[in-house]
Amino acid sequence: MSTPPLLQINGLHAGYGRAEVLHGIDLRLDKGSIVTVIGPNGAGKSTLLNTIMGVLPGKGSITYDGQPVQDMSLEERVMLGIALVPEKRELFSSMTVEDNLVLGGFRQMRLGQRQWRARIDDVYDLFPRLKERRLQISGTLSGGERQMLAVGRALMSRPQLLMLDEPSLGLAPLIVQEILENVKALRTTGVSILLVEQNARAALEVADYGYVLEMGSVSLHGPAEELAHDQRVIDTYLGAAASPATVED
Repeated sequence: MSTPPLLQINGLHAGYGRAEVLHGIDLRLDKGSIVTVIGPNGAGKSTLLNTIMGVLPGKGSITYDGQPVQDMSLEERVMLGIALVPEKRELFSSMTVEDNLVLGGFRQMRLGQRQWRARIDDVYDLFPRLKERRLQISGTLSGGERQMLAVGRALMSRPQLLMLDEPSLGLAPLIVQEILENVKALRTTGVSILLVEQNARAALEVADYGYVLEMGSVSLHGPAEELAHDQRVIDTYLGAAASPATVED
């Protein structure tokens, strides 16, 4: 008997008002795995994450750890152990690094976990640079450091499922490599990851399984290594890497 998935999505439709963006998405994420969703701008990748998180309403089935969550509020999903790091990172830029992390521990505090503050040390172990910057105002961090802080703050809630929306956006190639190595390392902490990423090559290198989202529908899916060698994926997404207009370090 196979192990039930941590996240199972069936026939998911979602959008903004009358404009439907997602057209019957099916997706599965097993415990302890990294699943990536790749595709062009406007394909519906961020809409998918926001619907799973409860930021946007959707029609269809979303089952998390065996429990239907499609009718739950965002707050209820957070308390169950789902966390989203949005594309814009949304840090409290006038507060210190450590204060941002403390705010991320709200779920653990609500659950009565007395040792929740010790989680900060775990985040510092994963991101030593944040420990060096712990008293620095977060708005003065580099782009890569802000991304690390956004991930670290999400980890403070001890999520089972961590969803990352374009973690490499706007970052220099060396920093992208570092961020995605950190994502890979998260697996050892027991966190399962749903990674939305425009940098298809980098995403497929760290993921176990991948979905290609085009115009709101899954056009292709399979083990990440197979997708990386699929001629259609190579032609469309893995050609000469486009250099971003602006990058942060």
